[in-house]
Amino acid sequence: MRVLLVEDDAMVGAAVRQGLLLAGFAVDWVRDGVQADAALASVDYDAVLLDLGLPQRDGMSILAAWREQGQHVPVLIASARDAVADRIAGLEAGADDYVLKPFDLDELVARLRAVLRRRGGQAKALLYAWGGQLVMDPARHEVTLSGAPVGLSAREFAVLEVLMRRPGEAIARTRIEESVYAWGEEVGSNAVEVHLHNLRRKLGIERIVNVRGVGYKVDA
Repeated sequence: MRVLLVEDDAMVGAAVRQGLLLAGFAVDWVRDGVQADAALASVDYDAVLLDLGLPQRDGMSILAAWREQGQHVPVLIASARDAVADRIAGLEAGADDYVLKPFDLDELVARLRAVLRRRGGQAKALLYAWGGQLVMDPARHEVTLSGAPVGLSAREFAVLEVLMRRPGEAIARTRIEESVYAWGEEVGSNAVEVHLHNLRRKLGIERIVNVRGVGYKVDA
């Protein structure tokens, strides 16, 4: 899953980026509101982690503008503004959650995953496909097929997670690529196809369906 990190503090941004990478997210990091606007206009992010005290443009005004424009990307505010009025204002402006600095990275990741689940209409932390035969635990980075563990690389896991968050829906190859690769990462022309080939080999060809001319899907 690809996340836009909007944070102007170099130390905080570097630590959060590293924590999200270790949790399996692809992360693009920008340091001001203007860059955040440009990034969100060019990439279909799964979520945004937004600081409020940004140079050039305040995070609260950015969030309000996104919602007015019909931008529904999940947004988790991470800010040192701890007054109740600030938290209420952030949520009223359209944030999906609000976490106070300094925060624990594990809690931040857990809150981010919870926001993604809610936006996807999923109450449980686990993802299911094929009538419950295929089960994914994103937090533990574990996949089981009919109860047996399946060993996947980090990229294979990321590609499968994109598909399992939208079971039954065909996802275009370009959308999969955007979800698992951040800026600056070298992406081969057939990288996603290679990961999908490996997944079909490990899980069974029938469990990842190629919808010709549309994309790939796993059945619910």
